[in-house]
Amino acid sequence: MTDAKGLGRNAANYGDRDFALYLRRSFAKSMGYSREALARPVVGIADTGSELNNCHRTAPELIEAVKRGVLMAGGLPLSFPTISLCEPFLSPCSMHYRNLMALDTEAMIAAQPMDAVVLVGGCDKTVPAQLMAAASAGIPAVQLVVGPMSANRFQGERLAACTDCRRYWARYRAGDVSQERIEEVEGSLATTAGTCGVMGTASTMACIAATLGFMPLEAASIPATHADRLRAAEAAGAQAVRLIHKPVPPAALITPESVENALRVLLALGGSTNALVHLAAIAGRCGVAVDYHRLNELSETTPVLVDLKPTGEGYMEDFHAAGGMRALLHEIRDLLHLGCTDLDGRTLAERIGDGPSFVDRAYIKPRAAPVSPVGGLVALFGSLAPEGAILKRSAATPALFEHEARCLVFDGLEDLANRIDDEALDVTPSDILILKGAGPLSAAGMPEAGYLPIPKKLARQGVKDMVRMSDCRMSGTAFGTVVLHIAPEAVAGGPLALVETGDRVRLSVAERRLDLLVDEATLAARRARWSPPPAPARGWDALVRREVLQAPQGADLRFLLPDGGAR
Repeated sequence: MTDAKGLGRNAANYGDRDFALYLRRSFAKSMGYSREALARPVVGIADTGSELNNCHRTAPELIEAVKRGVLMAGGLPLSFPTISLCEPFLSPCSMHYRNLMALDTEAMIAAQPMDAVVLVGGCDKTVPAQLMAAASAGIPAVQLVVGPMSANRFQGERLAACTDCRRYWARYRAGDVSQERIEEVEGSLATTAGTCGVMGTASTMACIAATLGFMPLEAASIPATHADRLRAAEAAGAQAVRLIHKPVPPAALITPESVENALRVLLALGGSTNALVHLAAIAGRCGVAVDYHRLNELSETTPVLVDLKPTGEGYMEDFHAAGGMRALLHEIRDLLHLGCTDLDGRTLAERIGDGPSFVDRAYIKPRAAPVSPVGGLVALFGSLAPEGAILKRSAATPALFEHEARCLVFDGLEDLANRIDDEALDVTPSDILILKGAGPLSAAGMPEAGYLPIPKKLARQGVKDMVRMSDCRMSGTAFGTVVLHIAPEAVAGGPLALVETGDRVRLSVAERRLDLLVDEATLAARRARWSPPPAPARGWDALVRREVLQAPQGADLRFLLPDGGAR
């Protein structure tokens, strides 16, 4: 009597499976569904709408559009809630809960009766969490993002979160903007629904998800408030029903070749450094590694072609109107593995076709005139980062690419907050600012704190950039000469744990090096004195400390890897 599809999937076992299905149908009918409706294949819809997630405030209407698409295609749509993550609303930071959201989402799509799922995400950590979950659960999945906010016209300029937030805040710290002005600007930075309106982490991850084949290329950039976003949601519902009849497991789209395509896109976008951590986690769920040495090889042959903030002038709405992902991929098609397929089995070559009929070269540059002839990101290795670190060179100051100086060390976020604006702070513009104790293992949870503020007394002198280093992340909307994700991190006992104020550090982008210029005997003595901070006693924090991996492995939880972390 049991059915392998729809409501017949994943029935509880009371020793009588037919009774379990009878009970399930009885309870489903209490919600007003007819027997005909309950006989249809089921499309689950992961609902990340939350009043503590401003990016996702359009989730309810998107879900209604998904349901419309599912019903028109002959399926039964059933939405269910999952954890929702929004960077400004979480402590210690949203990254600390990305893996929890992935675990929650995986469990719900694997345990509940659904034949396919539409994942409604958008804000930075939600899309990677959902794709990690889908890869592990194995249920056919369609990604739907809420889309980027639209820029606001304000007193002769355009503003959108969060690059403009940071630009104005830096001016405020420097004394160029008054208290009254910063309060006025505060209400003008984010005025529509949607994710950050620049090429930050949310937009970068949307572009990567589209490249991998989990949604149409154009769906990566449709503004949140555009009617096409609702049409994309309807199409996602229909896509999910197609997957029921011709299943494609998520892991089939996550291959070494498709991951390399995603890296190419990340570099050509001048995209977020955070995407490297997230892509490594997504790929890791399928046993595919992201190799930093290969990243450097790709970076030398992949130009930056997209001219958006934080490294350029445009916004995501400009990228979409300029031709979006199809235009970008057409421009770099000779660098891509064009045989990679999407959820409908179409190759990347077929998806790109002849490119869009119109391309606005103000925002998507031709290969002959790139924003930069080389990729936006590079990996660094050396005595300070044996397992690697990341620099977004497209957002950095070229004059600081080769830099050796003494360092000023902050031991954790509290120390940074307490001392960075101290007028007595012994700091010069040439010094290197180092924050340690803020990586994946730390109580801070790898926050977006790598964009250390310029000390206020230097900001008032007109200093705009300094070399800054840490084991944490920075927002994809940030800019500056910032070395991130230093691995192993300080809490893990990496060399970063041993750095002290006054040590000399050398950065060489040309040589891809990051070195601590301290003799081994001194480091050995420091190592003998060092001990890790105490581990949390219970709960999610304790599990993270025990299981979380380093940034180059995606900062995923070891036991969630395909082999349970046996590697």
